[in-house]
Amino acid sequence: MDRTAISFAAPHGMMEYLGLSAAQFGFASGIFFIGYIILEIPSNLALHKFGARKWLARIMITWGIVAVLFTFVQTGTQLYWLRFLLGVMEAGFFPGAIFFLSMWVPARYRAKVLGLFYLAQPLTTAIGAPLAGGLVQLHGLFGLDGWRVMFLGVGAPAIIVGVLAIFILKDRPEDAGWLTHDEQQWLSTSLADEASRTEKAHKLGVLDTFKNGRVWALSIVYFGFIYGLYALGFFLPTIVSGFKRDLGELSAIQEGLITGAPYIVAAVVLYLWSRKVQREGLKMWHIAFPAFVGAVSIPCALFVEGNPFVTMIFVTLTACSIFAVLPNFWTLPTQFLTGAAAAAGTALINTLGNLAGFSAGYITGWLKDISGGYVLPMFVVGGMMAISGSMLIFLRRSGLRKQSLVVVPEVLTA
Repeated sequence: MDRTAISFAAPHGMMEYLGLSAAQFGFASGIFFIGYIILEIPSNLALHKFGARKWLARIMITWGIVAVLFTFVQTGTQLYWLRFLLGVMEAGFFPGAIFFLSMWVPARYRAKVLGLFYLAQPLTTAIGAPLAGGLVQLHGLFGLDGWRVMFLGVGAPAIIVGVLAIFILKDRPEDAGWLTHDEQQWLSTSLADEASRTEKAHKLGVLDTFKNGRVWALSIVYFGFIYGLYALGFFLPTIVSGFKRDLGELSAIQEGLITGAPYIVAAVVLYLWSRKVQREGLKMWHIAFPAFVGAVSIPCALFVEGNPFVTMIFVTLTACSIFAVLPNFWTLPTQFLTGAAAAAGTALINTLGNLAGFSAGYITGWLKDISGGYVLPMFVVGGMMAISGSMLIFLRRSGLRKQSLVVVPEVLTA
């Protein structure tokens, strides 16, 4: 919801009130990832030490408190600091959730389960974009501007969810009251046997992950995918707001519905693609092919300016490609990392990949300012995704394969 909120606040009063250029807005969007990156690995190691239940709840509660403070921002500098602090509070959440699921779900079921977990991202935009538009229209509620009401509406539920997590989440299958004793024993034994086999094949400690070629290779691949995700997410509402030249004046809710539509389709594609991977076993083309589709479709969206319907078809293709890639990508690290190494490795990949979260927002805004449009920055987005897809193919076919990525046959097969 945070990504949706700031992208909707921009064209609905926040940029004008704070006097932000597109590059400054991109900087504000991206500086979140600086704080996120600094504490990502320490936060994930803390999760491993203290348990997912307490640490994920802490993240959500503190994140929600900072998110509420956006309601009262008065200057661009305050916005920058709050975005940075928001990243600090959220650090470790996503890789922590991936690590947490790996402690509950055997590898053969992981692609499907990660796909279900990842449904939250496109569905958040599909539902959150119209919701954000509706909150923006509550201008004057509590004496606040509409975009401030929206920030309040985004932050408060996160605090509630964080409190509920303390009581709902369980750290281990043995603690799950909804499982029978036999189910607990089967699941614990399956996960322990799997971890033992992985540790024998890949004896990696926490420090070893920082020297492992596979981890760094996956970090670079992930960078390109995240660049596409956030460039699209941060600037799509602004692009949609420009449709008024062809469609006439649009309400905030109408803009939200248009923005959310590609993500509804993406959610369906994500679910079906993950089921396909589950049936066939993960193969290189399951990740590379959608990456190339996104690389081509996002620049094409800007070449059909003046035809909002065709533009949104290409945007939808891009959203589908990104969300078909991401959950399947995250099955790779957990096939050769376990325990604290898995916590550190997934955090490192997410940390380096999320450098794209900062650079995508800032570079896209900067290129838009100097070029006068979104064609050039979207070509950069397409190029990043093409590089990631090409790198997967290169790693699969090159002699680096045995050291860098495909040591376990299940990781990427032909």
